[in-house]
This record gives sequence, C-alpha cells and structure tokens, in this order.
Amino acid sequence: MVFSHRMAALAAVVVIPLGIAATSYALTDSPESPKVPPKVELESGSPSATPTSTASPTPTPTPSDEVVSRPPVSDDDDDDDGPGDDG
Repeated sequence: MVFSHRMAALAAVVVIPLGIAATSYALTDSPESPKVPPKVELESGSPSATPTSTASPTPTPTPSDEVVSRPPVSDDDDDDDGPGDDG
C-alpha cells in the first residue's frame, strides 16, 4: 500500500509539469515569417536641409545678464560606508 502511494506521488511530480508544458506548447501560435516589401519608398514631401546663405546668418542667442552662483557642495548622502565616513 505504501509503495503505491509513493508511486502515485512520483507520477504526480513528473506528469503534472509535463502536462502543463505539453498544453502550453500545444496552445502557442507559430509566428509567421516577416514579409519584406519588395521596394522601400521615402515620402517625397519630407523636409530637406535649408541652404545656408551668407547674407543673413542666423543670430546666436545672447546669454542673460543674470549670473547664478553654484549651490554649495555638501556630502549629505548616507548610503556610502566608505573609509573616512563618520557614520
């Protein structure tokens, strides 16, 4: 009696995953191979590069007169536990 319970448990351990894998394989779709068009055409109305003219160069943006100072540098991160760390 004990032998049959062990065989049933072993069969369940083997058969159930195999059944799931077989069902999953049977239900998957096989993808079609990609179809490549015979000729690729670009749009004819695509924007082209504007010709450069020496008569009117594009103006460069002028920086503002306000000078902003850099924020003070501080070591507030507590996530590094390297040498020289007080924490």
